[in-house]
Amino acid sequence: MLDPGILFPSVLNGLTTGAVYALVALGLTLIYGVLHIINFAHGALLMVALYAVWWLKSALGLDPYLALPLLVPGMFALGYALQAGVINRASHGKDENILLVTLGISIVLENLALMFFKSDTRTIDTAYTLTTVEIPSPFGAGAAFIALPKLVAFAGALVASALLLLVVGRTDLGRAIRAVAREKQGARLVGIDVEHVYAMSFGIGLACLGAAACFLLPAYYVNPQVGGGFVLVAFTIVVLGGMGSFAGALAGGLLIGVVESLGGLFLGESLGQIGIFAIFIAVLLFRPQGLFGARA
Repeated sequence: MLDPGILFPSVLNGLTTGAVYALVALGLTLIYGVLHIINFAHGALLMVALYAVWWLKSALGLDPYLALPLLVPGMFALGYALQAGVINRASHGKDENILLVTLGISIVLENLALMFFKSDTRTIDTAYTLTTVEIPSPFGAGAAFIALPKLVAFAGALVASALLLLVVGRTDLGRAIRAVAREKQGARLVGIDVEHVYAMSFGIGLACLGAAACFLLPAYYVNPQVGGGFVLVAFTIVVLGGMGSFAGALAGGLLIGVVESLGGLFLGESLGQIGIFAIFIAVLLFRPQGLFGARA
């Protein structure tokens, strides 16, 4: 059995990573829950947000956390424009067309990033990048040292997730989103602008990516392919928690983060994600509706 002094830091590290995973997955869950489509451009759009944070820091000297008021509304505007101006028009009301359009957007964005930024991996330096915080172990065996950016990301992702749940659960926009997600034609009959709700949902989903990028980059990196790994994990979280379930996405993100961290501890860092995909397969086999999803 592993020493609790080793296990405790690993679990904490997994929770801090899992909170950001959950934030990325919440955007994907919202888009699926309302539009009922899988957004294949989600990873590429996260890459765009990460490059935006990198550019704001490198060119303008703006701290990633201070970039939140710029990037969150900026990504929301991009999402609204993409849905209303590109995806909705190109799909002609067919879900299979939407899948192809989002896949095409992903390919275009990744190739544009290759053209402008090459394939180089880029990072940023801040005064707190290497700062660690000591957290005493409840087992009385030593303490965990967690990077400050990871703790900020954990807290920020939870706050952003809570705000999203508040918007969806307690506002007029949230009621319209839930009405469209449940019955599109019925919502249209009572006067809800369904196309506007679609665009708002897509915009909010991308706003989550903007927040996630600001929390990620102080301790992470960006290159044109960086979104692929995140979107695979996000899809796993959405399936694990239950398609369209916000609570499931949050709980699934934290669980997947811990599983990845413990997998790296037991199997080595290069094999740490095996546990994630083992859970993905198990959920598909034994509980395809997910942990929080309802059986169809």
